[in-house]
Amino acid sequence: MRTAVKPYPDQLIAQSAALGARVRAARTRRNWRLEDLAARADLSVKTIMAIERGDLGTSLGAYLRALWAMGLNQEMDVVADAGLDQTGLTLELGAHGRRVRVRKAVDNDF
Repeated sequence: MRTAVKPYPDQLIAQSAALGARVRAARTRRNWRLEDLAARADLSVKTIMAIERGDLGTSLGAYLRALWAMGLNQEMDVVADAGLDQTGLTLELGAHGRRVRVRKAVDNDF
């Protein structure tokens, strides 16, 4: 028995569709057909079409191969960059989550 798949949040659907549109725009600016990008990325035409639709079921590897084929993969280095994670940096620098030790008075009475 299969469990029901939870739908993706609307924001993720919109982001994926926008990424797909950017991939399509980059491909068309290069005057490449779907077949051209598929051949350069070593992917099927159907996979390229899924990327351009923003299909969330398409693997990250497929997106990366398509971006690499167009020379756009360098920008992926800033995705989830720890140096740009303001919330993570704030938590790391704050006392939240650190163990606090209570100092005991030293008793030199023997």
